[in-house]
Formats: sequence, structure tokens, C-alpha cells
Amino acid sequence: MKKRYVNMVLRHLLLAVLAFVWLIPIAWLLVTSFSSYTGINTSTFFPQEWSLQNYKNLLFSADSVAQFPNWFKNTFIVACCSCVISSAFVLMVAYATSCMRFKMRKPLMNMAVIMNLFPGFLSMIAVYFILRTLNLTNNHWGLVLVYSASSGLGYLIAKGFLDTVPVSLREAAYLDGASEAKIFWSVVLPMSQPIIVYTVISSFLAPWMDFIFAKMILNAGVSSQWTVAIGLFNMLDRSLINTYFTQFCAGGVLVSIPISVLFVIMQKFYVEGVTGGSVKG
Repeated sequence: MKKRYVNMVLRHLLLAVLAFVWLIPIAWLLVTSFSSYTGINTSTFFPQEWSLQNYKNLLFSADSVAQFPNWFKNTFIVACCSCVISSAFVLMVAYATSCMRFKMRKPLMNMAVIMNLFPGFLSMIAVYFILRTLNLTNNHWGLVLVYSASSGLGYLIAKGFLDTVPVSLREAAYLDGASEAKIFWSVVLPMSQPIIVYTVISSFLAPWMDFIFAKMILNAGVSSQWTVAIGLFNMLDRSLINTYFTQFCAGGVLVSIPISVLFVIMQKFYVEGVTGGSVKG
């Protein structure tokens, strides 16, 4: 009993240390965003003078470098459009692989899993030239297309959840003369709220936080067209960092707010979607 108690204490101490180390950069970013100093100040952890000026400048005093309202709007539009399209693709592919039987079903599923093993940015050169041919570079719709095009390959977790939907319900709908589309919209989706929430959150986060594809596609240097990731990264330029670093920290805090609120509201459904999708493969 004593040995078990000691192991539990040591385990929790280790977790506490890891949590402390993980939270230090986040806490430093937060307190630095309230600093009255504009550059990097590593002499003290907490700012010597506190101020809301960084947030005021970022939100209400846009200049040629910091155009956060435009960046936030661009990122929000791209993320929302990508979220809707990607969620539809993922759920439809998951339904097809889970509830329908057709030739080459398993080879196609295996191929999708294998393709997911490779990072998406390996294809970015080919993607860039295709978009340039279609005149979709420096265009937010080009970004939406990139984020949405291969989203259906991430069907596996959603498929695992849809596998748990009782087959008898779909068979009863078939007997009543319902089509596949009717069963998908009226029978399966109403019973799949957790995985829908999980899919929507996942589809929203990818474009919201992406830097690589956004930087590659929006490469004309027009700052008003940038996303948040590109704009904040630009503030870390050697010639700008001493003037805009604390505004960069404030931007990092503001960007995290929508995601944090979304997770707090949807946490219950998010966990249910992940655990439900792991029941079957």
C-alpha cells in the first residue's frame, strides 16, 4: 500500500513538473502582451510596467505592418469555408466506407490511410504550380481549395463512430423506401452529433493555425490579404521585432481566444467523438 502511494505521488509530481514547463511559455506570452515595452525584454519574467496599449494598437490603430483586424477577418472566412466543405467531405466519405459496400472499398480505404502517413506539405510545390496555372495564387479561394481538397482522406475516426450506428435503423429505412442520401441526412447524421462536432472543430483548426500553405499561396506581399499566421510571423522580422514584439504577443493571445471558447463549449461532444470513433476501425 505504501509503495503504491509513493508511486502515485511521484507520478503526480512528474505530471505537475511537465505541466509547469509546458505552461511557462504560454504564461510568458500572456504577461508580455500587457507590457508597456515594445521589444523583447528578457531581464524579468513579469513586465515592470503594465499596459493595454498593445491590444489597443493591434485592434484599433492598424498601420502598414500590423493589420490584425484584416488578418483575423481573412483567417476566419477561410477557416469557416474550409470547415463547412471539409466536414461535408469527411462525413460523406465516412458514411460511404462505413455503411455502403462496393468494389475496391477496402483497397481505397487502405490507400487513404497510407496517403495520410505522408505530410501534406510534401506536395506543396506541385500544389503551388497547379494553383498558379488556375490563377488561384494570392487568392483566399485557393487556400480554401487546398485545405478542403484532401480532407476526405481523414475519414477514419468518423468511420469508426458511424460503425456504431445500429444497422437495423438503416435497414428499416431501406424497407420504407428511403434512398442513401435520405438515410444519411435523416437517420445517420442525427445520431452522430459527437463526431460531427469533432469533425467541425478539427476542420476549423487546420486552416486557422496553418502557416506553410498560407505563406506559399499568399506570396504577393500584400499584407492586407494575409492570414493571422503570416501577419504575426512578419512581426518577428529583424527590422520589426523591437517595435512589434509585444503586439505579436497580444496577437497570439487574441488568436487563441476563439479556439479556447470553441473547445470549452464543445469539450463534451469532442471527447465523445474521439472515444466513439475509436470503438471500431
